Amino acid sequence: MWQPTTFGGHVFVFRGRRGDLVKLFWWDGDGLCLFAKRLEHGRFIWPQAAEGSVHLSGAQLSMLLEGIDWRRPSRTWQPERAG
Repeated sequence: MWQPTTFGGHVFVFRGRRGDLVKLFWWDGDGLCLFAKRLEHGRFIWPQAAEGSVHLSGAQLSMLLEGIDWRRPSRTWQPERAG
């Protein structure tokens, strides 16, 4: 039987096949929460997992969710200048 309290404080992140969608799951103490984000332009830079899972810092996760390559901080897509 799965006991969600064992995952307190952990966030599980999954990326869609095309790389433009991520879903985050976490247990907030009362229930399982889901956050989904799709980028209109660019792709989420996904870290390479040598052992099946990757541990990111809060800053790395924040950059990943903004579409920034957390290994080399720069945006994967630059907005065009308004004319």
